[in-house]
Amino acid sequence: MNRIKTREIAVQLTYQMMINKEEPIEAIESYKEAHTDDINDLDATYLEQVLKGIEDTKEELDKIVERYLVNWKLNRVSKVNLAILRVAIYEMVHLEDIPNKVAINEALEVAKKFSDEKSVAFINGVLDKALKEI
Repeated sequence: MNRIKTREIAVQLTYQMMINKEEPIEAIESYKEAHTDDINDLDATYLEQVLKGIEDTKEELDKIVERYLVNWKLNRVSKVNLAILRVAIYEMVHLEDIPNKVAINEALEVAKKFSDEKSVAFINGVLDKALKEI
């Protein structure tokens, strides 16, 4: 099981759920259908836990993000960056087996892959401020 790869997929599926208004199980099933060769490397338990958790605590996660936006509103944050922030903050708040610094570092690595340099700095700033609260 590859947690880093699974975290990337969690971000992708969080984004997909925002765009397509899908439930977590629907997003996971559609991913499995489209990527039959990849699913053996996934941490399915983690993936389901994170996606369901984000769906169940979305308002709480977004309030944390909003608290640390400087001169921004939540609706102006790109959906990709919001997906990265939701996954990282969910891990920080609700998953005790993942150290907060690891959640932040992994979020930044995902941001480097799926976003641009300004977004990496933006995500780092939000998560660093949130870490002080959490």
